[in-house]
Amino acid sequence: MNNIPITVIVSVKNEELNLPTCLEKLSRFAQIIVVDSGSTDNTMNIATTMGAEVLQFHWNGKFPKKRNWTLQNANLLHEWILFLDADEFVSEDFVNEIAIKTQDANYNGFTIQFQNYFMGKKLRYGYGFKKSALFKKSKGAYEKIEEDLWSHLDMEVHEHPIIEGKVGVIKAKVIHKDFKNLDHYIAKHNAYSTWEAQRYLQLKESSDSHLSLNQKIKYGFLTTGLLPLVYFIGAYFFKLGFLDGKEGFYLARFKSHYFFQIQTKIESLKNK
Repeated sequence: MNNIPITVIVSVKNEELNLPTCLEKLSRFAQIIVVDSGSTDNTMNIATTMGAEVLQFHWNGKFPKKRNWTLQNANLLHEWILFLDADEFVSEDFVNEIAIKTQDANYNGFTIQFQNYFMGKKLRYGYGFKKSALFKKSKGAYEKIEEDLWSHLDMEVHEHPIIEGKVGVIKAKVIHKDFKNLDHYIAKHNAYSTWEAQRYLQLKESSDSHLSLNQKIKYGFLTTGLLPLVYFIGAYFFKLGFLDGKEGFYLARFKSHYFFQIQTKIESLKNK
């Protein structure tokens, strides 16, 4: 029954593998909007067949990017907005919890925690993943970053929401499980690392008081050159990633290499 007064916004591009599972778990929400970026597969047919509203976003390389553009231009019927990616699947416990907590007038947003899968395996250890993707449309928006086609990322990936007022935490986790292959994971993080390198150099030239604690720590370690090693030791040993078997090792290595990519791209950009 579509009775929870929350607008869910699902950002997509060529997500025919993930989107059906994502959408089928959203049936209790009053409004579902799929925001596409020119998919060439069956994504749009899936979205319309499953009853979602569909918007097309065409990025011009400048602010706003996809999520802020949707906040500014879509017909959002409800005050509370939940942003999801197509590979993020809500559970009944999560839906029940946010249905109750969003009625509390003391909160303007909530941080969402994720249950990660990698190479098909549920991971119980390593670093957790969370983001503030549930907030009131009148009280929050994604941070504004001036960029001139640093990459082809038309959506806010590492930009974090700036939310006025009190932000709580949702205890029930959202499942983060991409049905695409490892090649997609590697290509995606190659694009992300290019963006991160450009962002780091921009921050060196300006002060940004909106950085989260995690961002400040990350960019601080990038300056030392130790982030890849520190991340691997932290994820695999201190956060017990080795207990997740070979998948835990692979993920820790891939993530540490991701930070190594950022460091080397920073040096490459400096030399241009």
